[in-house]
Amino acid sequence: MKIGVNLINFGPGVSPDSLKRWAQFSESFGFHLLMTSDHIAITPDVSTRYPAPFFEPISLLGWLAGVTTTIELGTTVLIVPYRNPVEIARACANIDQLSGGRFIFGVGIGWAEEEFQALRVPYRSRGAITDEYLEAVKLLWTNDVASYEGKFTSFKDVDTAPRPVQSPHPPIWVGGPSDAALRRTVRFGDAWHPVRIAMPWFRDTGIPRLKEIADEKGRPMPNLCPRIKVRLTDSPVLDADRLVGEGSLDQIHRDLAELEAMGCAYVVLDTYADIPEETRHNETAWRTYSVIAEKVLDLENQTVR
Repeated sequence: MKIGVNLINFGPGVSPDSLKRWAQFSESFGFHLLMTSDHIAITPDVSTRYPAPFFEPISLLGWLAGVTTTIELGTTVLIVPYRNPVEIARACANIDQLSGGRFIFGVGIGWAEEEFQALRVPYRSRGAITDEYLEAVKLLWTNDVASYEGKFTSFKDVDTAPRPVQSPHPPIWVGGPSDAALRRTVRFGDAWHPVRIAMPWFRDTGIPRLKEIADEKGRPMPNLCPRIKVRLTDSPVLDADRLVGEGSLDQIHRDLAELEAMGCAYVVLDTYADIPEETRHNETAWRTYSVIAEKVLDLENQTVR
């Protein structure tokens, strides 16, 4: 099981220097993956949770490809309806080229209705748009010249070079807990990427439902690649609704061991506590990641380090 880090690319403490330091920290500690999130128009519904400055992920990851050498780079998640699929395919193929094949394409449909309005994208059609755009992006990534005719997008005889380094294309991770998201995962994705999960739901509801849909469609079971909320406490968290990754070092250790036993290919760690001012104090998050890397993952000789 590979371990990744969620790079906070928004908030009052974020700057090019802090982003570079985050990338260098994550790579130097041996984490396998660095992922970052997506918003374009920081409308009021976005800014209450993810305030400006907000560094757009495609351009950010293209830059980070040049300041890292081994760590994989990805989106958690790119909001697919916000961009033309030709632009998505081109920009993300470039990241894969610039990084030497280290890009992971995490995708979602979005939630911020005011942001959709600002971008003039129909909010109620975002699921259908996402499905069509993903189909188009995969076509662009796997053909030298591509044409597509759909309800929301169409193009003809587009030369796709440079195509991604990875074959047939970069891994596609689909986010979201809904039945529609699970169906999208099976249809288009290589992995399911739910965020901030509770173990009973993930184990007893989410995974069985994903397998059921995959079996219905006669498709292979996608990989499991969750992003978990990490909150390290001095004593165990006894709340029955505890999220995976919350609690004592021993609890986090057991959570990661259970996720590995379930067959998770990756787990992305997220220390953001929904408090924007904390982005001014990266050292707190770095200490948490250091403890996990040195005191938890190494205990089982796992893949960090």
